Parts: sequence; structure tokens; C-alpha cells
Amino acid sequence: LLKEEVVEEDIAQVVSRWTGIPVTRLIEGEVKKLEKIEDILEKRVIGQKEAISAVSRAIRRSRAGIQEENRPLGVFLFLGPTGVGKTETARTLAEFLFNDEKAMVRLDMSEYMERHSVSKITGSPPGYVGFEEGGQITEKIRRRPYSVVLLDEVEKAHPDVFNILLQIFEDGRLTDAKGRIVSFKNTILVMTSNIGSEYISQLKPIGFEMKTEDLSKKGNLKNKIMDSLKEKFRPEFLNRIDEVIIFNYLGKKEIKKIVNLELEKV
Repeated sequence: LLKEEVVEEDIAQVVSRWTGIPVTRLIEGEVKKLEKIEDILEKRVIGQKEAISAVSRAIRRSRAGIQEENRPLGVFLFLGPTGVGKTETARTLAEFLFNDEKAMVRLDMSEYMERHSVSKITGSPPGYVGFEEGGQITEKIRRRPYSVVLLDEVEKAHPDVFNILLQIFEDGRLTDAKGRIVSFKNTILVMTSNIGSEYISQLKPIGFEMKTEDLSKKGNLKNKIMDSLKEKFRPEFLNRIDEVIIFNYLGKKEIKKIVNLELEKV
């Protein structure tokens, strides 16, 4: 139906659509919005209460202005086996913070295993095929600066990729092949990895409840996983990550809830 008057929500929606900036959510009080972040995440991400709490704390910290001004809003490393909610958490963050699930740039880092593929991030150099297309990350963030960047299976990427990511983590910007500076200070970067999954699988196998003797292992779990991370990533890279978040295996109770959620979508 046509409306006879234009209200501030209509203007906000048009501006948001043109610029990629979530103006519609800026109308809502920032404090009230951040108070609800756990509730929103827990409705869609089942059985990961500790992970959700860690993400929520980091988001509140960045929005409170405590974090460095030019750095991204948040840099997270999600650890855990496949199918426990790592990608769904990133998707829900995009919906919650930027009012759109599509405000998520997803890159499969297994496509960056070769050294020559590193140039795809910032774009091909002048004179090479693909120069006009821009970089796979830089071009998308330049067009939509308010986004969640999901780097899936980051451990598979070539070591040179980590040098580029480190620049984003530290300075919040990257220069593409055309010399344009792309700002990442309004993005959230989420890396996922399966590193340390063998320790989590020993702690709580799928389909079983956690046993009493397993609880004694929980204190050493993160230390073992951090040791595995140090073998793969350099210290300066790990130090620039705001939170390393461990996602647990799901039990029967959690799987039933997920099935019910999926059935509701049908």
C-alpha cells in the first residue's frame, strides 16, 4: 500500500539500501540493543552458551569505545568441529548488528592455499587478468563497509595471507591493487578453524552426556588448543585476536532443538 507521508524510518531504509550502512538500527538505542545480544544469539545458536557470552562481551567492549579506534569492531577465532554453529553465529551477528544476514562476506580459505592466490584478496596487479574486478575482500568491503567477514577454515590459507590479515587486524585498513584504501574499522572479522577438534571430541563425544571424569579435563582443554594454535600461527597474529572461542560438540538435547528450529522454517 502507498503511504501519504514519509517518516524517518522510510528515509533510514533508503539510505541503508544505498550505502550499505545499517541506519535503520541506529534509530534504536545502542545500549538497549546490546543488552539483547545474548538472547538473540541463543535463539539461533543452540548449545553454545559460553561461546555466545564471549562474543557478546567482546562486541559490547568494542561498542563502548574501549577498543582502539582504527581497529575492526571485533576479531574472533571460532574453534570447533563442523556443524556446531560457528557459521550460524557469524550470520546471526550480521543480522543483529547490521540488520541483514547478507551483510556477511564469506571466503573459503582453502582457495588461498597457493602463494599466487594471495593477490585475489586485494586484486590482480595492473596488466594482469582480473585487475578491473578488484579484490575479493577489498571490493566487497569498499562497497559495503558495515559487514561481518567470515574466513572459513583459516588454517588452510598460505602463510602470506596471514601477513595481509595482520595488517587488517592492526590498522583496520588495506590498500587494493588500484591504490584505494579500504577501511575495515566497521567490520567484524570471524575466522573459523578445526584446530584442536581432537581435544574437544575427547571431552564430549556427540550423542552422549558429559561424564564426571571429563569435567577434570576442561581446565586443560584451552591450554592444549592454544598450544596447537601456536604451532600454526605466529605470536603477533594470535595477539591481535580479541577472543579465541571454543564451540563444544552437541548432545542429543541440542540436536533435537536444532531439528525443531529447522522444521519451523519449512
